[in-house]
Amino acid sequence: MTDLTKTPVTVITGFLGAGKTTLIRHLMQNPQGKRLAVLVNEFGTVGVDGDILKSCADENCPEENILELSNGCICCTVADDFIPTLEKLMAMPQKPDHILIETSGLALPKPLLKAFDWPAIRSRITVDGVIALADAEAVAAGRFAPDEAAVQAQREADESLDHETPLSEVFEDQIACADIVLLSKADLAGDAGLSAARAVIEAETPRKLPILPLTDGVIDPRVILGLGAAAEDDLAARPSHHDGADDHEHEDFDSVVIDLPEISDPADLTARIERLAREQHILRVKGHVAVAGKPMRLLVQAVGERIRHQYDRPWGDQPRVSRLVVIAEHHDIDEAAIRAVLTA
Repeated sequence: MTDLTKTPVTVITGFLGAGKTTLIRHLMQNPQGKRLAVLVNEFGTVGVDGDILKSCADENCPEENILELSNGCICCTVADDFIPTLEKLMAMPQKPDHILIETSGLALPKPLLKAFDWPAIRSRITVDGVIALADAEAVAAGRFAPDEAAVQAQREADESLDHETPLSEVFEDQIACADIVLLSKADLAGDAGLSAARAVIEAETPRKLPILPLTDGVIDPRVILGLGAAAEDDLAARPSHHDGADDHEHEDFDSVVIDLPEISDPADLTARIERLAREQHILRVKGHVAVAGKPMRLLVQAVGERIRHQYDRPWGDQPRVSRLVVIAEHHDIDEAAIRAVLTA
């Protein structure tokens, strides 16, 4: 039984663009009387997600309770970065009642769970639950493997064979480690898409899990907080492709940061990002852009060819710097070609 004196931590994982930040914003706005803290792990050097969350800070989750780790994946920087940051949160004059961790979209959750066994924090913190977000529309379209059924058959026939792409391994490990799976962007997937996505996920889960639809990050916090899973004590029930491995192959992915001049036409930028997705297989683009004549900064979020942008807040006293993080599999990253498309 979970020691009630321990501070609960919810790990929120999911593939690139699945909606983790949107979900956390909703939880911050509906804290159920709890004082929250948020730990954001970015892949890349620009804290876009942390910046978005800080814009939502209030008395229930003040800005000083929103911390970013941008020096690498938290499960690879446990001693130098992750543990000290958790200790910093726990040492605050008003200790948080609940901590939310947004992992990088490329992170495997199981190595992170193992970090909670460190003596420095084990007696004070417990993993309340792991929430995996999956883009329902993408999963329904079978984007994580060319043929899900064939791949599954190969795995069952010979577990020593590795026919998975890095993307599918990340996806499957996140699902296998979860206590609840949220099918995000349910409105875009529709009933048929949700059914198809649910079938794919059910085929991958090592145990029966709640699988719930989600639109715009809105869900009753009582459903996903307060699970009492003590996941750090339940690792055997959360199998991973990388069990026993010394690392989890972050070298399969890479990111570049592109600084842009002020733009005049957001539609033109959208077309350029779509071109990157088609021609260079870019997985994710995110950042802020200065638009000529506009006092507010333009938030850009792209997953493949699906691009969303909105003016999120005034620049104020901040420099009007346009900067995008571009993420792709390692063999698809060509910084010069990416820069040429975005800045031509």
